[in-house]
Amino acid sequence: MKNLQTNDPQIAELIQKELNRQRTGAEMIASENFVSTSILEATGSILTNKYAEGYPNKRYYGGNEFIDQIETLAIERVKKLFKAEHANVQAHAGSQANAAAYFAVCELHDTILGFSLAHGGHLTHGHPVNFSGKSYNFVSYGVNKDTEMIDFDEVEKQAKLHKPKIILAGASAYPRQIDFQKFKDIADQVGAYLMVDMAHIAGLVATGLHPDPVPVADIVTSTTHKTLRGPRSGFILSKIEDRLDKGGNPSTELRARKNLAQKIDSAIFPGLQGGPLEHVIAAKAVAFQEALSPEFKAYQKQILTNAKVLENKFKAAGIRLVSGGTDNHLLLLDVSLLGLGGQEAETLLDQVAIFTNKNMIPYDTRKPMDPSGIRLGTAALTTRGLKEAEMEIIAEVIIDTLISRQARDKKAKAENKEKVLALMQNFPLYPEL
Repeated sequence: MKNLQTNDPQIAELIQKELNRQRTGAEMIASENFVSTSILEATGSILTNKYAEGYPNKRYYGGNEFIDQIETLAIERVKKLFKAEHANVQAHAGSQANAAAYFAVCELHDTILGFSLAHGGHLTHGHPVNFSGKSYNFVSYGVNKDTEMIDFDEVEKQAKLHKPKIILAGASAYPRQIDFQKFKDIADQVGAYLMVDMAHIAGLVATGLHPDPVPVADIVTSTTHKTLRGPRSGFILSKIEDRLDKGGNPSTELRARKNLAQKIDSAIFPGLQGGPLEHVIAAKAVAFQEALSPEFKAYQKQILTNAKVLENKFKAAGIRLVSGGTDNHLLLLDVSLLGLGGQEAETLLDQVAIFTNKNMIPYDTRKPMDPSGIRLGTAALTTRGLKEAEMEIIAEVIIDTLISRQARDKKAKAENKEKVLALMQNFPLYPEL
């Protein structure tokens, strides 16, 4: 950062401070990860200079010979990774990928059936202040109150009652595997598209460690920066043919002439975005290539193993886990039974250099800004190289911090923080920077 230190020392200093925070603390926010230096290089490359509206070999600007090759590589790699018929890699983020999916097959105010945000869904799955809730008529399904797992009887009931254009599966805070075939069976009953948002579990899906939505869903959206360990961005996979849109309505006549892949591409550009971020697309291509390696599957297996270590330690300590445990990279802890709110729990863990986020739990009686739960993930720590023994130490610090009142005095906090800092020093992050 020599030039930045000279030309803008204020920003350079803040970047260095953030690097030090990432290096020294234990990152357990389930939606975060650490990319390789190759991905950092691609993201920070001269490709940021190029404008490339359109698609490979169909651009609105000249000078795209090498840009086209880069984007084509990204498309080919992600299709190979997920065995998909069609891929669009231009979505700036997961939110834009979801917006494009809705825009591709729905008219404004069409009905979409999605996972309740209060039970683990995402902001773009119909929150009333979000574009999704403002633009479409979202209705929801949730989890069974006893099992805290998806209630497929309710999914079917809501689908038959509301006849949605899309049934949306996928979550932001759901610790269990999702049976996408069950969703497909219900979607077929009511003539709905099945859309899956696999943002959190994409790395697990890519390596066969989670049920695969790609063969059964019409549209699959994802981010690239969670378990997939790529840059902050998004992509869309889809079938080529549209099995549902028959046209016949003047407002959808033009749309009906296109197949599903064309609708997705048109929804991204020119529908919702202008010039794609080709430096980020190059970084996505690198991430997809990394995910195709045998080492990546071993990494994903370790993510699951590390999550199980946390599950077992928390259960032994008497901490309640939503749904009783985890099948993926994340855990949802009910801290209300410990006499805490989610905000206080998050703050207490921040003070010992363990970074988490407060989170609603199903049937929560507290407010979203101070809910009953916290969400933990193992992807970032697994990237650092932590395995079972180290995860046990992390779990012990979390348990001590949340349960023991003595652990909240100044001296005990300092001791627990030192344990975390000392542990993380054994797993250097970006030593070459």
